[in-house]
Amino acid sequence: MDGFQEKGSIHRLLAGWYQADRRDLPWRGTGDPYKIWVSEVMLQQTQVETVKPYYHRFIRRFPTVAKLAGARQQTVLRLWEGLGYYARARNLHAAAKIVTRDFDRNIPDQIDLFRKLPGVGAYISAAVMSIAFNQPYAVVDGNVKRVLARLLGEKALVNDNRSHGIFQRHADALLDTSCPGRHNQAMMELGALICKPSAPLCGTCPVASICKAHNNGQVKQFPRRKAREEIPVRPCAVGVIVKGDEFLITRRPQNGLLGGLWEFPGGKINPAESPLAACRREIKEETGLIVKQMAHLTRIKHAYTHFKIIMDVFVCRYSRGKVTLNGPVDFRWVSPRTLRRYPMPKANLKFLPKLLEWCEKR
Repeated sequence: MDGFQEKGSIHRLLAGWYQADRRDLPWRGTGDPYKIWVSEVMLQQTQVETVKPYYHRFIRRFPTVAKLAGARQQTVLRLWEGLGYYARARNLHAAAKIVTRDFDRNIPDQIDLFRKLPGVGAYISAAVMSIAFNQPYAVVDGNVKRVLARLLGEKALVNDNRSHGIFQRHADALLDTSCPGRHNQAMMELGALICKPSAPLCGTCPVASICKAHNNGQVKQFPRRKAREEIPVRPCAVGVIVKGDEFLITRRPQNGLLGGLWEFPGGKINPAESPLAACRREIKEETGLIVKQMAHLTRIKHAYTHFKIIMDVFVCRYSRGKVTLNGPVDFRWVSPRTLRRYPMPKANLKFLPKLLEWCEKR
């Protein structure tokens, strides 16, 4: 059975531990498929403690799938602001429209139909089907892979996409089909609280006696990972263009990184180019405007999944020209008071306090 000789014992031990020691999380007190779906989307690549306040705000504003479907995308993105991976919000919003229109506001309880919705992949579909509808689908995320690797002494690399099928087969074989939702949550909870990446708490693990890595004294050897490539660092420059009492912000195209969000114009610094020169050039290329009296406001650092940025931010005075967009799809001249109405990337949010402080000193 894919290496599980004591499947029944694992089920009993996991269930007992989960019932006694699980965290009290807001989405665990509901059987509403919509709310479970929202939580699982938010939890992708995001820590539980980060998600909690966003989940509460989102559900207060959009308590039903129909409410979400009827909202403007900019409103959804504004509420998601700072949570990152904004394609999740755009896809969830688009999927809510489909559910409202085509399924009479009922989340599909057939995995093939649910899987067709925007943003719904293998993990989301298995999680919602099992937790909301008690259907026998096993979830596989980073926590589950780590637990399985140690339980079985599985040598497949957990961060290699080619190994995903191996861990999915193990998860399918171990699944407690009598209570799949509870089992999936217990596996993920075990990885989050006990079977941690470093310094796992084997002394309090409910399945330590069955764990091959623990019994062989090899916990530190599992899970196995391939070496990560060095994350590149990209220098960039951004300009806050001041015209009277207003700033210019532009909106990114709908698709792609940070799609639909508003930001101050700017971009990458070319080799041998100064941040100041890059800022002036990027403003001209993106907006058609000429600026003057450029003053350095601050430097911020921000990390995305596959790269990092070092961003030099300048305050610039509008000189001449008419806004002609090249890249962005929309623009606004906004006051400091109305600036926060627009959803912005976290990198821009990092320097807003400095900008508002600058405004107060003018």
